[in-house]
Amino acid sequence: MADVNGYGTLYLMPVWLGDAGSVEQLPPENIVLAERIDLYFTEHEKTARQMLRRMVPTIELPKLEMHRLDKDTTPDETDRMIDLLRGGRDAAIVSEAGMPGIADPGALLVSVAHRSGVRVVPLIGPSSLVLALAASGLNGQQFTFHGYLPVKPPERKMAIKKLESEAQRTGAAQLFIETPYRNDGLLKDLVEQCAASTSLTIAIDITQPGGSIITRSMGGWKKNIPVLEKRPAVFILGNPTR
Repeated sequence: MADVNGYGTLYLMPVWLGDAGSVEQLPPENIVLAERIDLYFTEHEKTARQMLRRMVPTIELPKLEMHRLDKDTTPDETDRMIDLLRGGRDAAIVSEAGMPGIADPGALLVSVAHRSGVRVVPLIGPSSLVLALAASGLNGQQFTFHGYLPVKPPERKMAIKKLESEAQRTGAAQLFIETPYRNDGLLKDLVEQCAASTSLTIAIDITQPGGSIITRSMGGWKKNIPVLEKRPAVFILGNPTR
């Protein structure tokens, strides 16, 4: 149904954080919308189709219209995507994992939607950053997400010291992520660069079998450094709330 500007609604459709999980982990509203909507914007079409099939096993995938939305999408392309919502056609952004727009290129299209007067509706679903922070015991009142730290070791070590200093100065939790195959290198730098009293949360494979969210002092981690391997993880530096 068209709004006053003649556009449909742009939904942000969360998906699972990994291969495990079925429809009971998502609100019924999400499933109903997945059954109805036939226009999607996604970073990788294959992943989106797999996720939609998990939501609606009977979905007719060949009838869906999908458009690539990634970090290289141009302003002209996002303008054309928004034009597809004219006449009241609803659409949805589907992330690779979790919530679209959070550590995700979906924010590019959402920004254009707001400028165009398109109604944006986020649906309830998993977000690895929120789940990790909620279970960390660190400061959920004040926090900053930094995305990826620098790849080169010298720059990464400097970034770690800066985040630790910020956590100590403000008390705010400092969240960041890493490409999974670099997890163990990042953890090595963290335990080497940070003070023993600094807290580190490692949230790995959230909501998945064998996943965990553990907060320890850096001194505690140094005594038994885990091997994270290529598993999705969220890292948080901070101080325990008191």
